[in-house]
Amino acid sequence: MADTGNRLRKMLESPNFDPQSHVKQLSQQSDGDRDLQEHRQKIQTLADETAQNLKKNVYKNYRQFIETAKEISYLESEMYQLSHILTEQKSIMESITQSLLSTDKDETAKEMLTAFPKETEEVKQRTLTTLLEKVEGCKNIMETPGRYLVYNGDLLEYDADNMSQIQKVHAFLMNDCLLIATWLANRRGAVKYKYSALYDLESFAVVNVKDNPPIKDMFKILMFPDSRIFKAENSKIKKEWLEILEETKKNKVAKDKHTKEEEVPTSPVRQDVSTNPFEDDEPLDSEELVDLSPEWIQELPEDLDVCIAQRDFEGAVDLLDKLNEYLKEQPVSPRVKELRVKVEERVRQLTEVLVFELSPDRSLRGGPKATRRAVSQLVRLGQSTKACELFLKNRAAAVQTAIRQLRIEGATLLYIQKLCNIFFTSLLETAREFETDFAGNTGCYSAFVVWSRSVMKMFVDAFSKQVFDSKESLSTAAECVKFASEHCKQLSDIGLDLTFILQSLLVKDIRAALQSQKDIIIEATKHRNSEEMWRRMNLMTPEALAKLKEEMRSCGIGGFDQYTGEDCWVNLSYTVVAFTKQMMAFLEEGLKLYFPELHMVFLESLREIILVAVQHVDYSLRCEQESEKKAFILQNASFLHETVLPVVERRFEEGVGKPAKQLQDLRKSSRPVRVNPDSTMSVV
Repeated sequence: MADTGNRLRKMLESPNFDPQSHVKQLSQQSDGDRDLQEHRQKIQTLADETAQNLKKNVYKNYRQFIETAKEISYLESEMYQLSHILTEQKSIMESITQSLLSTDKDETAKEMLTAFPKETEEVKQRTLTTLLEKVEGCKNIMETPGRYLVYNGDLLEYDADNMSQIQKVHAFLMNDCLLIATWLANRRGAVKYKYSALYDLESFAVVNVKDNPPIKDMFKILMFPDSRIFKAENSKIKKEWLEILEETKKNKVAKDKHTKEEEVPTSPVRQDVSTNPFEDDEPLDSEELVDLSPEWIQELPEDLDVCIAQRDFEGAVDLLDKLNEYLKEQPVSPRVKELRVKVEERVRQLTEVLVFELSPDRSLRGGPKATRRAVSQLVRLGQSTKACELFLKNRAAAVQTAIRQLRIEGATLLYIQKLCNIFFTSLLETAREFETDFAGNTGCYSAFVVWSRSVMKMFVDAFSKQVFDSKESLSTAAECVKFASEHCKQLSDIGLDLTFILQSLLVKDIRAALQSQKDIIIEATKHRNSEEMWRRMNLMTPEALAKLKEEMRSCGIGGFDQYTGEDCWVNLSYTVVAFTKQMMAFLEEGLKLYFPELHMVFLESLREIILVAVQHVDYSLRCEQESEKKAFILQNASFLHETVLPVVERRFEEGVGKPAKQLQDLRKSSRPVRVNPDSTMSVV
């Protein structure tokens, strides 16, 4: 039996297997139904075995997939670390190479400056002045003495994330800074460019971007933690930019170093002609009074390096505070300046590490409290503005990630409840942490208000996409908006009221939803009016009648029992009853969505809906000839004007806080008037 099954399996797996010829051959060889039944049983057994093996393989491969994904994640982390190590080693090797070659290049540069010192600089200054006249918004650039043009040219700026072209720019490289100007679409006279940014040469690094078609002839400027990518016209111009940028940066460093060396020996020099005998020995006394011999001061730079390497940020800032306190009363001397230069370099490194700790690229887990350590140390270093900016960027990225990871449920209200819980809880935690971290920096609170508006817009985009773009019913939209508004009001406990911002961002979608629902109700009412026979309703069962009475009571329609007759009859038209339920539902849903900016839209929608029903009743009264039907129509008109419309006016005034004069005028102008045995009704 097993051999037969194996042969059958091999035959079915054969690439040349033909089902039709196999069935034909099997029919010719079989002696009757019994052989066919046996063959069918074999094929069924083989199918069951195949299905079982398939399930096992799926489960096995699924486990392998999970394990492979984990391995890929580990490998990605290791590759990132390896890339970071290689980048550091590359920078170290480049610095060693540059230090070996800097001596020869410095001597060559000095010879060139000696040969053409004044003429070259004056020509470049005149050229820079001429070019800057074409740039809008940079009148103060030439106020810095000794600034001149080194190189300039057109570049294309690209987005660092998706490598798409952003804009065309013109770059001006000066001996101490880099100016980026954008092209003006509408030129005004000689002005061709508009000021965009100015970077000090020491504030950025230049990185070559490896050619990888179609990405080529590009280089990157890194301003931690940001970066900008530019594309040159061709590889030759790109090479010139890279070489001139590096050369200019080195020249500035050498010039600053030379300037400091010249200033140090001149600081203690005094005029011998001073007539004050008490000033003769002051520099010497100041030098002697500055005591930098304590061991902790001598080892301070190395201790700061150790603290930064061990991520002991608090210890590093404590050492800096201790030093500042010690030197506060000390006179300024060359030794103190030298020490401060060493310390400032460590402060810069510490600041960069703290900034990296707050960057959105880091893990966003742990909530706002996870950023407290880095933020508090930046504040102690006097970097409150930068700490505030990075903290809010970190929290914005965390909120955006949480919204993206939220699973879209089938039920819209359930999704909105989860969205509101995540967003407003995160906003509340961020506000409390911000108040803790920046308690002594009231100037940062305006930045938090601006940030709150930006993240609220992020929330409203996700909210509207799920509620309004998916064409949910007005009742569902009203419940969702009410839920979001209640969460928003809870922020007032900490003094933050974003209700107005939420309403202003939602007003466009809510207005469209109200108008859409109004059109649906009017269309449905007109359709029912076209089929109106003006007959009493027969609900057939007492249960249905009781249900209708309960619906009317829940809508606020009192005294409905007077319109019910014997058995299960209702002395009203089906059209009028359906209109009443639909309009009262629209009124209640609109009140949930109401805020002052929607007053006229909501009021006009109610007026248009009521006018459709009133005009239909008036038209029916004018056209009907039978006195019995005319009396029934008049009874329906009386129900609308004496029962329904006053309830609408009262409920509107309760929900809005002021009466609806337009609805009152409509009811008064369309009141039914009995003029003779035959009744009639007038409508404006």
